Amino acid sequence: MFSEANTKKGVTFPQGFKAAGVKAGIKKSGNLDLALIYTEKEAAVAGTFTQNQVAAASVFVSREVVKGGKAHAICANAGCANACTGDQGMANARAMAKAAADAVGCPANEVIVASTGVIGVQLPMEKVMAGVKAAAAELSEDGSVNAGNAIITTDTYSKACATEVEIGGKKVRFGAIAKGSGMIQPNMATMLCFITTDAAIDQKLLQAALSEIVEVTFNMISIDGDMSTNDMVIVMANGAAGNAPITGKGKDYEIFRDTLKELCTGLSQRIAADGEGATKFLTIRVTGGESFESAKQVGMSVAKSPLVKTAFFGEDPNWGRVICAVGYAGVPIKPEKTVVKFGGIPVYANGVGASFDEAALRKVMAERDIVIDVELGLGNAEATVWSCDFSYEYVKINGEYHT
Repeated sequence: MFSEANTKKGVTFPQGFKAAGVKAGIKKSGNLDLALIYTEKEAAVAGTFTQNQVAAASVFVSREVVKGGKAHAICANAGCANACTGDQGMANARAMAKAAADAVGCPANEVIVASTGVIGVQLPMEKVMAGVKAAAAELSEDGSVNAGNAIITTDTYSKACATEVEIGGKKVRFGAIAKGSGMIQPNMATMLCFITTDAAIDQKLLQAALSEIVEVTFNMISIDGDMSTNDMVIVMANGAAGNAPITGKGKDYEIFRDTLKELCTGLSQRIAADGEGATKFLTIRVTGGESFESAKQVGMSVAKSPLVKTAFFGEDPNWGRVICAVGYAGVPIKPEKTVVKFGGIPVYANGVGASFDEAALRKVMAERDIVIDVELGLGNAEATVWSCDFSYEYVKINGEYHT
């Protein structure tokens, strides 16, 4: 579904969008660190944000933009989170929005702003202002790759994807860039995700679709159990595809929603797999739950367990750590009904360890992608959580992140 050529286009694959990424000098590394995404045609905008009560200034400013329902641009920086920065931080976030608005020619209240990086540091506004002007001058239909690289921090690569579907007889395009590697725990994560589409859709329906999808995609990932101050997922829909506007929950809406969900699922999996220092991509599939919420709680308990994560890093088939995490998840279970499988091989059943081929299980543990199945045997609900292991490198990265 996501071709390599389209993926490189990312947020500029949909008609009417341009992007740029520049070096503003915010990152100590000197790498790209300021991104700008722009649509001349006004777009409906939707967003979901961190639930951390200590939210960054950019979150407060961008929530106001989403509440207004329309946007022309997204301006994001890496290298400084602009969180826990008080009144000055709020003033800087608004100044960043106004600078981008002036540079592209739109109202400041139609510019989403985002930041990621170290908490408690004020934005270097001279560098930001110069970076915004430089990015505006470089806006192009080939600017998505640089924009994606400008928002990453500890990521090993920029996550991007794009696709095209038919809605109402018109070709409709979707594109996205995202970052996320550490401090990943819903709801949501140290994660920025910017999605563009040239579909014409009612803003309230756009928000409804995004909110529904985030619950089963981005809110189903955990790398380290830490909820960030800065996360956001933003969608801009500028209607340039020319489809009949989607104003109700019919066939066109379902196609739109399903496409957006597939895109968000793919990005969620990439973020989890690219966890800081990760060597394993873990899919925790919980079935037989009494409700989605309880199944998710069990999956998250397994995903967040340091003992589970280190066992998989060490390729140790220690199923006891998994069933232990299931047991303390905080939802009622029946151990005698619960079954745990690694890579399809039962390791726990009927309240005790299962007999298994140790050589076959060791082979599973050596793989990069591993599925952990937890069958609760209590109902029909299920939930899938994506995570990764904990390696020595995770400690190193986070021990040195402040420098």
